[in-house]
Amino acid sequence: MKPPLPAAALEKDQLHPRNPHRAAYDFPQLSQRSPELAAFVQANQYGNLSIDFANPAAVKALNRALLRQFYGIEHWDIPKGYLCPPIPGRADYVHYLADLLAESNGGTLPHGEEITVLDVGVGANCIYPIIGRREYGWHFVGSDVDGVAVRAAQQIEAANPSLAGAIECRLQPARTRIFDGLIQAGEVFDLTMCNPPFHASAAAAAAGSQRKTANLGTSRGPRPALNFGGQNNELWCEGGEASFIRRMVQESGRRPRSCYWYTSLVSKKETLPGVYRALKTAGATVVRTIDMAQGQKKSRLVAWTFLTPAQQAKWQAERWATIH
Repeated sequence: MKPPLPAAALEKDQLHPRNPHRAAYDFPQLSQRSPELAAFVQANQYGNLSIDFANPAAVKALNRALLRQFYGIEHWDIPKGYLCPPIPGRADYVHYLADLLAESNGGTLPHGEEITVLDVGVGANCIYPIIGRREYGWHFVGSDVDGVAVRAAQQIEAANPSLAGAIECRLQPARTRIFDGLIQAGEVFDLTMCNPPFHASAAAAAAGSQRKTANLGTSRGPRPALNFGGQNNELWCEGGEASFIRRMVQESGRRPRSCYWYTSLVSKKETLPGVYRALKTAGATVVRTIDMAQGQKKSRLVAWTFLTPAQQAKWQAERWATIH
């Protein structure tokens, strides 16, 4: 047996300092809080307690346990085959967005329902609104092109009293649109956030899943199960993330006063030059790129605004004057 990894190696020190998932998973404690997880916990090759991360059922049980332990979510479920995302990385995005708002608010982290966030592609899992609500008290609108996902997210909100009235889920009627037809007249958001489809085709998504499963050492054939799941619209779109984010930039440019900070995750660094060109063409006044990392995976979020300094100051005075 290989010697156990030292405790420091189990910590996720690349995560945001406020991310509660920086420490190694405490599987005994998580299993006590969520007994269904216990069936999946076993010693790994290093002698440390873990789960088989290639097993979709185990990943789902871990997510449910984490949501109960850290966010007080007692009732969480997703339809079979829908995306079951790793929670630590999702939490990082939310915490970095809070930092972004704090920079525009005299260093004060923004808490409260006065902060409104649009989550583009909320998914059946509703993870970003859950974390943002429980950590900062923000109000969310979650959009999706998939009616099943919207209904599942609505059921999560309805089943947990701590989320009551905090999340409004909307169906985007046009699958090729992002903000068009969704943001209502006169509606404004402090933030938008998005984890865009990564792949450019179904074949590319399948190949990516094959590589991931092989890396986990559990490949058993040409069609491995997606350990984190995902429907087509969650995993790929024509042109991949580069095309999706460019469309997002273009649509945001048509409504420059609807949001203070538009943001998106960008998985591939090769996508960045095209995004920057699109932002320059759209007339963004400020563009920020914030690096993020979860283990070996490197990513970043890009944030942009069309507000002038005077308009930013007015926004802060009128909308954020009461936040705490």
